[in-house]
Amino acid sequence: MSANEKRPRHIGRWVALFFIGLVALWYIAMPRVVVYYSKDGTENISYVLNTQHTIVRGALLPGKTTGDVGHIFPDDKFFMRFDWWNDKGLNHCVNITPRWPTTEIHLDRNGDIDSSEGSGTDMDRLKQCTTDTAKP
Repeated sequence: MSANEKRPRHIGRWVALFFIGLVALWYIAMPRVVVYYSKDGTENISYVLNTQHTIVRGALLPGKTTGDVGHIFPDDKFFMRFDWWNDKGLNHCVNITPRWPTTEIHLDRNGDIDSSEGSGTDMDRLKQCTTDTAKP
């Protein structure tokens, strides 16, 4: 086999590696939002995480987490909203502006946003929903 016959396979490998690298870079570059519920939590929390009409629903148990990814290049219409509630009357929502690499939201044992010093909550990335009177 001559050198000219080997070249197409060699180039094909580099092209494949290039595309695999692009996909990996795209995945790593996505800003993430992670919601942590205190392991001392008293109730299971139901939630809806809406990222530009991509909706994730579930239950958040004490000590567990949930989250989603934002957009690398969000436009003016981009939004991310986290709604959560429990059977004892807790009902909150917050708008989120994710930042790279990760935006963290920590919920305390009562299911409220933990905004205490050192909690880890990125308060500067949260904005009160117009339908909720509880401030983040």
